Amino acid sequence: MDIKKTILQHKQICTLVSEKRIKLSLDILADMLTRASSGYLRDEYDNVVMTYRHMLTYTIEGINDPERNKVYLKLIQSILELSDKVRQDILSHNSGWNTYWIKQQNEKEQKLSGKTIVETVDDLMFKSELDEWLRLSNEINPDPESELAIKHRQLIRNIFNHLWLTDYYGEAEESLIDIILTSGKFRWYESSIFTTAVTLSSFRTWQTAKLFMLIKIYKSGQEQVMQRALAGLILNLHYYNNRVMLYPEITDALEKLTFLPRFSEHCKIIVLQTIRSRETEKLSRKLHDEILPKVARLKPMIEEKLDLDNILPNDKNEGKNPDWSTMFSGSEEIFKTMEELTNLQMEGADVYMSAFANLKNFDFFRDIQNWFMPFHPDHEVINEIFRDDILGPGTNDLAEAMYKTPFICNSDKYSLILNLKFLPASQKTMMLRVFRMELEGLQQLNEDDSLTDPDKSFRTITTQYLQDIYRFFKLSPYKKEFEDIFTGRLDIYNSFFFSIACDTKEAEAGLADYFFSKDFYDDALALYMKRLKDKRDDAQLYEKTGYCYQENGNFEEALKYYKMAELIDRKVWTIKKIGFCLRRLGRNEEALEYYLLAGDMEPDNIHTTILTGHCYLDLRLYEEALKYYFRVEYKDPGNLKILRPIAYCYFALGRFDDSEKFYNRLAEGKLIAHDYINMGHVSLCRGKKKEAVELYRRSIVTGEITREKFMTIFSEDSEQLISLGVSADDLPILLDYLLFITG
Repeated sequence: MDIKKTILQHKQICTLVSEKRIKLSLDILADMLTRASSGYLRDEYDNVVMTYRHMLTYTIEGINDPERNKVYLKLIQSILELSDKVRQDILSHNSGWNTYWIKQQNEKEQKLSGKTIVETVDDLMFKSELDEWLRLSNEINPDPESELAIKHRQLIRNIFNHLWLTDYYGEAEESLIDIILTSGKFRWYESSIFTTAVTLSSFRTWQTAKLFMLIKIYKSGQEQVMQRALAGLILNLHYYNNRVMLYPEITDALEKLTFLPRFSEHCKIIVLQTIRSRETEKLSRKLHDEILPKVARLKPMIEEKLDLDNILPNDKNEGKNPDWSTMFSGSEEIFKTMEELTNLQMEGADVYMSAFANLKNFDFFRDIQNWFMPFHPDHEVINEIFRDDILGPGTNDLAEAMYKTPFICNSDKYSLILNLKFLPASQKTMMLRVFRMELEGLQQLNEDDSLTDPDKSFRTITTQYLQDIYRFFKLSPYKKEFEDIFTGRLDIYNSFFFSIACDTKEAEAGLADYFFSKDFYDDALALYMKRLKDKRDDAQLYEKTGYCYQENGNFEEALKYYKMAELIDRKVWTIKKIGFCLRRLGRNEEALEYYLLAGDMEPDNIHTTILTGHCYLDLRLYEEALKYYFRVEYKDPGNLKILRPIAYCYFALGRFDDSEKFYNRLAEGKLIAHDYINMGHVSLCRGKKKEAVELYRRSIVTGEITREKFMTIFSEDSEQLISLGVSADDLPILLDYLLFITG
């Protein structure tokens, strides 16, 4: 059976219902039902259709029903919930997924316990084990090999699986969560994975009760647990954004949460860290490919030939406006995203994703709950280290340092511990030394930061937890069974809940600047455009909006916003950006006007001088271009690259001796393929055909261009060569000769 079709149809239904296209959604649902095995689902469908047809009839006949809106809302909810049930029914019987195998095993065990329907805690198959654990004294750390410890671990697994795999929660699950939160018998790390089970269950099957449970856990305030509850809640609210608005009780609950101290700040931290996960892919690509491929810009061929962009080192003023630097400090203040000392390392934790990806094949990670297990020194994995001859004596220090370090997520900490025993003795000794030093440094760091950042602990726990979730969706052997919530734009700031939970304008301003700083220009642009509606006199906003358009290759829109910024606050940077966009649009005469204006404002700026020369070159005003290029050569006499456009201008003017002289000087450095071509042109114009062919051959031999690329360039240059006196009849003969000798 086509499982992908089922998943796609379910998504289509959710989208159509959110758009109020009910009839189409019912048609797709009817098709899904043909593959479902439970007959009662068809009965539910027939009831929904009948209710909707009645409502349509009453509406068309003009019957006034004061309850119609309530009936309509309930109908929409019923369609969505029925589509969820049909999806689960089809997947459970046909997918062959590990998720449903575990679910079926649990259901079999439940039947063996004598209870087929779980209504209260007393109906749970593991109720006797739960009662036994609750009766025990507060024995915190029994022998991990003891029968008690083994039975307890099985109880934890049963609770996790039950909360994860139960489609719809009722009194039993609510009571179970109450026991977990209030009995005092479950450790914080056990409560943490139970919270994750609720989050995963909510992703699998929508139910408002699950969201309310996450809210309840967050409000309990338990350290390490509340952070996971709020993260899970926010991820679900974003995932089900179109549904949330159909349940007013959720909106009411969110509005009440805003009165809690630090709630809005906590939401901002989670939202920003979730969005930051997009950098992981970027960093991974950079690691594997060494450099991210840049989007090709529309440039005149002459720029490529003369390597115009690289004559001078990059001018910081030609990139982002240096005046914006203060903006980023403001953004960090608003969001307090990461303490200064750990900012690069916490962002660099995404690099660890790539580093630890190959260390997720241990049997430990075959158990789904272990992907979300917080690292703690009492975990049975640590006991394996105690038995190691070298690591054993330092295990306590190692485990404590690992537990406290904020720079590695829990999943990666377990990977590191599990891999330690396979290291050579010398590396084990080194690791112990490193972690002892780390422990000393972390103690001082925590003491200093706790005084200045009230959300430090929340931020660290949240960051590590979200990275754990990210690794599960990206690296888990079961990842195909879960929809990856980290795909797409992750525009979580556009979610309905965000407008309720956060001070939207302040939060969006900080997010926009964050996106801008990380080169996520689409996201930054959307937020800047919203801000411009309220701040129409902010020159920086127009500048940044223009820059976003520019980086996306939309030079027309970039030009529009740069001009608006220039009207409010005239700056050399903005004027040069206007010139830049005009050049990209081929409006070279207008571009020249702006570069000349910039030159008047900053007569000593060498970058402005060279850009003005480029404009004259675009306009084929070679004599004027030479004047500006010679100014650059005078100010920067050691720069051989400026010789390239000078030599070309002399060639274009027919002054071949002068051109050859400057190409010979250029040859003192490294020649590029286009240099050989242009030098060949000079030789050809001087009647030195054999020399020209050799230079053309060298351009291909460099490997920078193919023979096909050379042919294209030569064809484009042929008109100019003919205008400079080369016989048109000689060109095809010369090319064929070149093709013969280059094979």
